[in-house]
Amino acid sequence: MKDLPLAEVYQLIEPGPVVLLTTSHRGHANVMAMSWHMMVEFTPPLIACIVSQGDFSFAALRATRECVIAIPAVDLAEKVVKVGNCSGRDVDKFATIGLTPRPAARVAAPLVNECFANLECRVVETRLVNRFNLFVLEVVKAWRDPAQAAPRTIHHHGYGTFAVDGDTLKLPSRMP
Repeated sequence: MKDLPLAEVYQLIEPGPVVLLTTSHRGHANVMAMSWHMMVEFTPPLIACIVSQGDFSFAALRATRECVIAIPAVDLAEKVVKVGNCSGRDVDKFATIGLTPRPAARVAAPLVNECFANLECRVVETRLVNRFNLFVLEVVKAWRDPAQAAPRTIHHHGYGTFAVDGDTLKLPSRMP
């Protein structure tokens, strides 16, 4: 074994695919890239996510208490990185990057048309926002694009490095 800098630990425990989080506040739709999230509960589906106070989306999420988590496939990787490398304070990311906002059914934040799944969410817990920037979201409506049959997701490993979903293993399980 060899020492690992503590600043690199997050690269080992990355919880899931890079997603896009959309918000809409005061008539301004925004989208950010996010990789710090995790499932908390199955029914109802609850997702915990970190949105930094420095992110333009933080104020919108806090004020409106709703968002969309859009899940992109690997073919959107370059656009996802572009979303993560600029701020909605300075640019209309949807127009500049070439993503298509689409009306959601239950929240004001837009769906991302190019993504294979979109989860409409409402904030249900904020006790850890001030301390850790952690929001707990309840998924209130979920969408899946049937035209994207076997999407492969991207996973952030830090410093511009990503892994792509690969093989699937099916092993015996007692869980339903």
